[in-house]
Amino acid sequence: MRADRLVATLLFLQTRTRVTVAEVAAELEVSPRTARRDLEALSTAGIPVYSQRGRGGWSLVGGARTDLTGLTAEETRALFLLAGPSSTTPELRTALRKLVRALPAPLRSGAEAASRAGHNDGTHWSRADVTATAPHLDALRRAVVDGIQVRLGYAGPGKPVGVRTVHPLGLVAKAGHDYLVAETERGLRTFRLSRVASVEATGEPVVRPHGFDLPTVWRSFAARLEERLYAATVRARAEPGAMAILERLFDGRLHVGPKLPDGWTEIRVDGPTPEVIATQLAGLGARVEVLDPPEARERLARLAVELAGVYGPPGSSSSRAEK
Repeated sequence: MRADRLVATLLFLQTRTRVTVAEVAAELEVSPRTARRDLEALSTAGIPVYSQRGRGGWSLVGGARTDLTGLTAEETRALFLLAGPSSTTPELRTALRKLVRALPAPLRSGAEAASRAGHNDGTHWSRADVTATAPHLDALRRAVVDGIQVRLGYAGPGKPVGVRTVHPLGLVAKAGHDYLVAETERGLRTFRLSRVASVEATGEPVVRPHGFDLPTVWRSFAARLEERLYAATVRARAEPGAMAILERLFDGRLHVGPKLPDGWTEIRVDGPTPEVIATQLAGLGARVEVLDPPEARERLARLAVELAGVYGPPGSSSSRAEK
């Protein structure tokens, strides 16, 4: 778009004492004729851009260095620290390079240093990629930005793919996963992008709910999910050697209580149900004793019987596979 080119041309002029038409053409990846026409358009529009015919090239009057980005030094460092080249997409890296050139000289060194100060490793310790771009992310981004309804092919947990028409309102990244927030015939819903099977734009405009605010809506969704994830609590006691494992397994869901007279530690673990928590604790064997609720103890007792039936008593080489 020409408006974008004109702004880019002005930002490029801002960083140089003098530029030639050929340099502008190479920077903006346009023909020399287009570059010259854009420079002349800036001058005609009243921008203090003039051609130095005797010396050649184009300049801003008086070597003007107004910061067209409007960023302060602190804002610039924060931006580049958050989205440094080592942790961004190719498109954003290109945008950041252009922004560096648009910054006044005193801000450039800080911005470039901030961009090198961080790194984002997009893999889990299990080597699984937790930040892989969902295959339909770009299509949904376009739908959100353009405000176009889509026919969404989506497979819920344990369900076949179904197609529904939705109004895309926003995209959220959470814990290595991308989610679409959309208005549906049943109200606002979230869709995990890894479960999206297809996206087809309908051409119909999105109907945006009155007063819709993406961060507020997402916080509401997240709070309801967290309520389900923390709906139950199991109380137990753990031997000292098990504490480090418990902290890695449950992180913020583990609450450490007082030391007991025998050297063990009282703990509480939150989770969706007592049975689920008990199943997660089962791998620690006798190093953790569940105290209550009763359904958690019953789940462990059933697991013990099931496992003994498969593997037999300790030292036994028999298994169900051999029968």
